[in-house]
Amino acid sequence: MWQGVLAALLITACVRPAEERATRDAAVGREEVGGVSVEVEGGLASVRALAPGGLELWGQAPVFSAKVTTAADAPSGLLLTVHNAMPDAELTATDDSGGGVPVEPFPSVRPTLKVWRVGVRPGSVARLTVSPPDWDADAPFRFAALADVQEALSRVGDVYARMSEDPSLRFIFFAGDLTERGQREELEEFQQRLEFGARIPLFATLGNHETFTQDARAYHQRVGRGSQHFVFHGVHFSLVDSGNGTVDPIVETQLDGWLDEARDAVHVVAMHVPPLDPVGVRGGGFASRNEAAGLVGKLARAGVDLTLYGHIHSYYSFSNAGIPAFISGGGGAIPERFDGVGRHYLAVEVSPREGVRDVGLVRVD
Repeated sequence: MWQGVLAALLITACVRPAEERATRDAAVGREEVGGVSVEVEGGLASVRALAPGGLELWGQAPVFSAKVTTAADAPSGLLLTVHNAMPDAELTATDDSGGGVPVEPFPSVRPTLKVWRVGVRPGSVARLTVSPPDWDADAPFRFAALADVQEALSRVGDVYARMSEDPSLRFIFFAGDLTERGQREELEEFQQRLEFGARIPLFATLGNHETFTQDARAYHQRVGRGSQHFVFHGVHFSLVDSGNGTVDPIVETQLDGWLDEARDAVHVVAMHVPPLDPVGVRGGGFASRNEAAGLVGKLARAGVDLTLYGHIHSYYSFSNAGIPAFISGGGGAIPERFDGVGRHYLAVEVSPREGVRDVGLVRVD
């Protein structure tokens, strides 16, 4: 009898393999310690450390806001440290009455590391917004799309160096597989190499290799949410967790809301495993073709402008029900043999009025 119970449990676990991650997304950006609590809107930054008088965040979007609430006996002032910030990020702070809160910036030792002293008062609620000054400008811009670094952590610096040759790139949009096994020390190494090697931040979703770890909380604690949505220059960006070759119903409900929000705007969607493998002989797509077709149809009906994927270690340009689609798995993981593509990333130009202007393949090898 116990064999039947075990089989039933295994079947149940396989039905929604990403449910635990989808649930854990909701806790990202929330913490409370010693009379100080923080809540990052939309979970667009993870809390690295929180203590009376200090808050350390890892940003996961060009713009994000955090509500900081302090008890009456909390110390005055807050040292705010933000990793993975836009190089030109600024901090604005207001209290619960809408009045300004004093902000003192410290010299930046690295482009994506920002530190401010914030005059938060005990017994108050402050709203802290980290953003570049032009974040809501109605103007075209360029970003890099990358995926699949995996075992090439020690070599990814070449990719960052190549990106640095293009000063117009604002951030890296990463479609999963940061590491080989998703272990905490690997994620720490990835972020350290990024922070010291890149001049722009990287906003990521996870890939199937991040699901291999036994430390199930590592990704959310070190990086942040697997699925999230942000807006920059009027263009909407959605990162969707498809690391198990499926999209959990919790995430799909969130995606429905993001699609509605961006219905009349330019919208870029990225996930790791593509719903449909454009070659079709490698099992490089979703486990269910019915789910894949339904998701692609939903994206098309919502008017998504561009879909970006990783997982397959090569480069492909194709169409998802009329949506331009690209697989770019050139971050350094073992490449497909004989295709001659090698390490690469995509340089994408978008406009809030004109949509996707250009998607260019940039070779690193």
